[in-house]
This record gives sequence, C-alpha cells and structure tokens, in this order.
Amino acid sequence: MKKQPAFAKIGPLLLVLASLAGCAAIQAPHREHLEAGDSALRECAHWFRALDRAIAAAGVADIGARRIDGFPYLRVDRFSASFRQQAGDDAATNAAWLQRLRELDVIGRRIEIDNLPDPAVRALDDAGRDALLTRLQECAMQLARVDLPAGEYSEVLARRARVDDDYSSLKRALGLYELTRLPFHAGVENWQERAAAEIEAVRRGKAPVADLLRYRPADVDGYTRAEVRDLLARAARHPLGIAQLSREQRSRLFATYAPVFEIETAGDFDRIGQPYWNGGPVPGIDLARPTVYTRIDYTRVDNRSLLQLVYVAWFPERPAAHWLDLLAGRLDGLAWRVTLAPDGEPVLFDSIHPCGCYHMFFTTPRVEPIAAPAASIEWAFTAASLPRIAAGQRLVVSLQSRTHYLRNAWPAEVDGDVDYLFADYDDLRSLPLPDGGARSLFGEDGLVPGTARGERFLFWPMGIRSAGAMRQAGSQATAFVGRRHFDDPDLVEKRFRLRAADQYPATGAGDQTGD
Repeated sequence: MKKQPAFAKIGPLLLVLASLAGCAAIQAPHREHLEAGDSALRECAHWFRALDRAIAAAGVADIGARRIDGFPYLRVDRFSASFRQQAGDDAATNAAWLQRLRELDVIGRRIEIDNLPDPAVRALDDAGRDALLTRLQECAMQLARVDLPAGEYSEVLARRARVDDDYSSLKRALGLYELTRLPFHAGVENWQERAAAEIEAVRRGKAPVADLLRYRPADVDGYTRAEVRDLLARAARHPLGIAQLSREQRSRLFATYAPVFEIETAGDFDRIGQPYWNGGPVPGIDLARPTVYTRIDYTRVDNRSLLQLVYVAWFPERPAAHWLDLLAGRLDGLAWRVTLAPDGEPVLFDSIHPCGCYHMFFTTPRVEPIAAPAASIEWAFTAASLPRIAAGQRLVVSLQSRTHYLRNAWPAEVDGDVDYLFADYDDLRSLPLPDGGARSLFGEDGLVPGTARGERFLFWPMGIRSAGAMRQAGSQATAFVGRRHFDDPDLVEKRFRLRAADQYPATGAGDQTGD
C-alpha cells in the first residue's frame, strides 16, 4: 500500500480547526446567527460573512467609521461612541443612536461595494452592486430584529461601540516613551514658538517669499446668520444634536463659512487640486480642478453637540528642502475647521495637515482657554487670536510655500484669483480608476499609499503608525506627546470654555491684517 503524505492525514483536521478558529473570531450575536434554526436569519448571517470576506480579499475595507464586533450592520465613530452610555437613558436617544450607527454602516458598505472588483461583485450576486445594497438593507433589518428587538438598548452593543485610539502602547513601551517623549516635547514646543512668531511677523508686515495666489470659493449662495441659527436650533431638537441637512442646505452652509486660501506659490507643489488615480501606486493631484473637500464634524460641549465644518485642500507634494528632509513626500494638504456656536457665530477655528500633524487653534473673544492638566503634554496650541467674525466676513487662511504651514489667518473682504470647487469628502473614499472600477484614496489602514515620510523612522517611539503619512479622517492622531485625535468629541470641551453671545460685545476686525 502506498504511504499517504503526512499532510493528507492531518489536512482535514487543520481545515476543521481553521473553520472553528474563524467562527471563534466572530463575536456573539453574529456567531450564533451563523447556526440559527431560522433559515432566513442564518442565510443573512452567512451573507454578511461572505461580503466581509470578499471585502477583505479585495483589500477595500473602509475605516471612516469602525465596525462593531458581533453587529456587522452597524459602525461607530468617536462622536457616536460618546453617546453609548447615554443611549440607555431614554428610548428616543437610543433610537437616534441606533439609526446613526446604521447610517454609518450603510455609508461604509456602499463605499466598499463600489470599490469591489467586478468579479467579486458577480460572485456575491449576478444582479450587480445595486442588488448587494438591497440585500444589505434586508439582512440588516433581519439581524436587528433579533439582536435589538423593538430597538431595545443593548449593553453588549454599548460596550463594544467604541473607537480605540490610534496609538500603539507596545511601540511606546519599546521606545521608552516616558524618556523619549521629553526631547520630542521640546521639539514640538520649538515648532510652536516658530509658528506663532511667523504669524506675528506676517501680521506686522513680513513680505511673502513667493507670489501670493488666492483661491476663493465658487459662487454658491450662503446663509444669513439668522438662517444658520434656525438650522442649528432644529438640530438641537434631535436627540444627538445632529443637523438633518439636504444636499442644497449642506452646500449653502459650507459656502457661508468657506475660507479664502492664500498661498505663497513658488511651483506646482503649492497649488491645490483634485486627487485621482492614474494607474500608478501613488495618487496624483489634478491641478486643473482646484477643489476643496468638505465634511461635517461634531464636538460636544456642556452635553450639547456643536456643528463643525471641515474644509480640506490637497497639494501634490511637500518638496524636499535638502537631501535629508525627513518631512518631505508625496501629497500634502490642510484641513481647516470652523466650530459654530448655537447662534451660528463661528467661535473657534483649528487646523491640521492630513497626517494629523501641526494641530493649531485660532480663538475668538467668545472662547476662553482651559489650562493643560500637565505641562509635558500637547494640549491646545493657540497660534493666534482672531476678533469676532462679523456676518458676511470671510477668513483668509494664508499658507507658506513648500511646507504649507499656516502663515496667518484673518477676517477680510478680499477677492480671489482662482475659484475652487466644493466636493464631498466621502468622494475621496471611492475614486474612479482609469480602466474602470473605483478605489479609495485611503488604504485599509486609513493611510494614503505612497505618502510615507522619513520621519516615521524617528518618531515611532511616540506610538503613531507611519508618522507624517497622509491619512483618512477618523484616524488622525494629532499629538506626539499625550493622546489626542482631531475627531475627539470632547476635544473642545476639555480645552476651552465657550461664552454666550451676550457675554461679550461685538467688535470690529481690529488690527488683524494680512500683508
């Protein structure tokens, strides 16, 4: 008799063990649904599992909102996670919270399905992507009816509906963080001092190093301050404080507070454009279409949700200043955020680069800083103050050449040289490919491929994955020393006190000027 190879004897056992391990990795209640007696429930559980496997195999998973173990039809972001205990207080809050988690999953699933290759779509359903989306809705309802009967509050769901921070404790331990953070903190303070000094110098008349090019928002009708106040008042009646806005309302709201971007322009690397895939491993930037991507955020202050408007501009690169420039690399950008008070007045501004780096705040007289709990962490770098922004005024946001650091921000009535278009930030999560199909600007880890910086080899002890690389909203750690994210729901409340409108008289533009 021919002797069987050893693998032939143990192969089936390994397959069984692998199958059991796969099931063990799936959390309840989804795990139980895979073996449910109810055939419709069981089929839906297996369908979700097949969809997840196809998404993983194609490498198109999206982390704009994070999946929740055991609930494949729900996702959570940091703002939503902040309500996970409060959702148990009353039925209306719980229903709104569940709806928010469901909407986040629908957005994420639609993007992932759009980015799936055609063969993977056909393997799931010959009828195509629309059929997958329909099946998604049907199966989500089927599972939710069992997991959350009548929309009941679930302590299991509340416990899991959280977003881990974007820091590696292991890297910090291996990098002797408690020691190495001291020189890193000194370096951060040095940059902050230089940034504040540059802004002060520009306000005193320092000349630009290159020609200034101003990008103004395309001509879209905005709102009056009273109209914004009414929109926010309606949002306040929502259990989570979320504004229910139509596409037109979003467009008008973003147009109302859109900044003018003024950029020292020494080359194409200082021009803003539209990211696209050209068939290569790194996305390009179409400079013929200056575009600013918009996204709505929320922050919570005194148990009230404040609406935030985020404007993101992209550059082709940060060019190297010298051969050992660890900060240089493909793609660069700026995210500018406007926090609105309930009366519609912009009261706080902050900005980062898409890497999460260079976080700075611009305060107004309606904001009072709160001291840091410790001197050795990155807390809230206030680069400069601004006067109260009058209705109808725009902020001019001025950037330096090459580094794209902020050089100034001030309210003014100025014209522009080039109109920029508005686009939804979610468009970046599914960009067309030249030969058909679609691909996200961001990888499964949230990083933009090909944008790694040399600084990652130096900064890893701070625990941030690929420090300096461009990354997706929702995965932007903004402090090397301490733990802080651009989308932390308590970011503002911990660091600033907001005054009511009648606690500070309106003022003019004062002496905040540009060049």
